Amino acid sequence: MDGSIVLYPSPGRGHLASMVELAKHILCHHPSFSVTVLLLSTPPPDTHFIATISASHPSITFHHLPAVSVPNSDHLSSSSPANFIYSTFEIVSLLNPTLHQTLGSLSRSSAIKAFVIDFFCNAAFGVSASLNIPTYYYYTSGASGLALFLYIPALHKNYPEGFKDLNVPIQVPGFPPVSPRDMPMVISDRSLRVYSHFLDTAIQMANSAGIIVNTFDSFQASALKALRDGLCVPDGATPPTYCVGPLVASGGGIEGGSERHECLGWLDSQPSRSVLFLSFGSMGVFSTRQLKEMASGLERSGVRFLWVVRVPPPHDEARRTSVELEPSAKSFLPEGFVDRTRGRGMIVESWAPQVEVLSHGSVGGFVTHCGWNSILEAVCHGVPMLAWPLYAEQRLNRVYLVEEMKLALSVTESEEEDGLVSADELEERVNELMRSEKGRAIRDRVLAMREAATAALSKGGSSLSALAKLIGSIKAGLSEVDVHDLVTSSVGVGGDVGGASTVTISS
Repeated sequence: MDGSIVLYPSPGRGHLASMVELAKHILCHHPSFSVTVLLLSTPPPDTHFIATISASHPSITFHHLPAVSVPNSDHLSSSSPANFIYSTFEIVSLLNPTLHQTLGSLSRSSAIKAFVIDFFCNAAFGVSASLNIPTYYYYTSGASGLALFLYIPALHKNYPEGFKDLNVPIQVPGFPPVSPRDMPMVISDRSLRVYSHFLDTAIQMANSAGIIVNTFDSFQASALKALRDGLCVPDGATPPTYCVGPLVASGGGIEGGSERHECLGWLDSQPSRSVLFLSFGSMGVFSTRQLKEMASGLERSGVRFLWVVRVPPPHDEARRTSVELEPSAKSFLPEGFVDRTRGRGMIVESWAPQVEVLSHGSVGGFVTHCGWNSILEAVCHGVPMLAWPLYAEQRLNRVYLVEEMKLALSVTESEEEDGLVSADELEERVNELMRSEKGRAIRDRVLAMREAATAALSKGGSSLSALAKLIGSIKAGLSEVDVHDLVTSSVGVGGDVGGASTVTISS
């Protein structure tokens, strides 16, 4: 055996699933390593997903870190994404003593050759550095997002007063000019407590052994050129970037069971490339007003559709006044909508097997929230997109996807009505994607990119070559040092967090 690689994902569904795909990818091509995935217990991970992966890939070991008590834990249930992100950073920091002990324990059976962390797990870098473990970041989004992320310290310096309220485009290397309103709030609003975590992480990431990116060379050429030319870290050296993607699930999904989902049977009866698929990720919810606008736009468009619908958020007026404790998502749609569109439309509540849907021959378009996993899945299956971002870096992904790569159209949100997308707007964009020459041109570009994605992961392709370089770096980085030797040479045992002793290394 060549030793072990330890992966440390953040708890978000997309982040965990992407990190697991990385583990599978490493073991598929370099089975001489053992791979351990550390799991946060706050919030608890999806047990069905973990069990499914454990059964299908027994060579991946999952290690559950203990739950921690988080001060002001109401942030975990807050509807604010910024508060949830802040809590994630804090949880990882609180777990550092336990992590120190865990890495020492794991090293007793196999030398740890690399520690791969999600950027939300940035606080763990100090632990691995103290143990002389080469640390890599796995950036679960694309090279365009990474270019901006590494450029945060430069933005901090170039815009000392911030840019949240500016009306001029922001210049980021390798990226089209970006409107301040398209920047993630956690970067543009420096009054948020989480901003300092992002700034610190960007600085720390630039000092890592390397950054693994879930993309491929020909997919984001301009962003990758800026990264590799050192433009995104103007005051220092840029670590090596390893583009090993696209890493996407082969099917089933986090919530999938062994039985074939009924929506796939419905798709079997639809004409080729005729169905528009609407799905907005694991956290995508809309107000009742927006759901009604979407339904009206779809009905008037005449396009066949498969729509994943969730109930509105708890603060929605119709949701708050509903007499049902667990109302159906369909009850928030216009009266008679389901009956009027029966046959050409199907509503699926909460979840659908996205990979299987996108790979189905009947699907001809995808309305997406622009989460990176969803973008890659669409590209890998040659499905043109209609971009409707909701949170995090998704607005940035839309800018790159629409303006730079021209693989998607975009909906236009109303600035006067809190981002509402009207029925008229959706109807027009849907028809443009599914029935116009412009939509066909986008389809042709997506199909060409699908071939490029396949080539990148084929023998001699750029992504397999990048993986080989990554493994070469890992093998060279800690060939003679066993972390267990470092741990057992320590001179003191510290406090207790989550039931695990902390071990300190003598200086």
